[in-house]
Amino acid sequence: MVKFENVSMVYPGGDQKAIDDMSFTIEDGEFVFLVGPSGSGKTSVIKLITGEVEANAGELRVNGFDLRRIRRSKIPAMRRTIGVIFQDFRLIEDKTIYENVAFAMHVVGASNKDIRRRVPYVLDLVGLTGREKRYPREVSGGEQQRVAVARAIVNSPQLLIADEPTGNLDPARSLELMLLMDRINEMGTTVLVVTHEKELVNSFSKRVVAIEDGQVISDGMDGYYSYEIE
Repeated sequence: MVKFENVSMVYPGGDQKAIDDMSFTIEDGEFVFLVGPSGSGKTSVIKLITGEVEANAGELRVNGFDLRRIRRSKIPAMRRTIGVIFQDFRLIEDKTIYENVAFAMHVVGASNKDIRRRVPYVLDLVGLTGREKRYPREVSGGEQQRVAVARAIVNSPQLLIADEPTGNLDPARSLELMLLMDRINEMGTTVLVVTHEKELVNSFSKRVVAIEDGQVISDGMDGYYSYEIE
């Protein structure tokens, strides 16, 4: 679960609130779109959830962790409950697709036995069976994004965050990726997708949280329809 209750945040050295008295809750198992114009606070929300920045006021809880009171030594444990898919993929170019996904398990101390069991399963889930020995440069942009998805979910996170995951894909590949995200959600993972693509959001009957100037301005199944994004 993700819970923002009257959360405010100002970046160090700044004089304007990036997040201003924001409140919303994402329950376990939900699929939520977060939308808003450039500068609305979407990136700040992600940084708060992942513990990259700290809130100045309010209550913020993520997957059972109280981020307003958490010890710095506990941040890595909290982050292991979250998988993040970045728009620019951030794949390791000199590692194969298999090695890219396995690396995420090595980082958290998984055994070689668990890696050999889990990685092929996840690659099959995202449709990359047969691509294991290829390098990122040897596959398409859509397949690179699937590698990023596999890496994000290989450690079975409670929450999957996708930051503009379809920004570099054509409409057909974007829809394909979102159907994959929907499937992952149906398997029990909470999904938060940050996007500006109206047509894509309108293709799914999901909850939409719209924000502007660091505040929630709309929250519901029809939130996107009542709000135009730049």
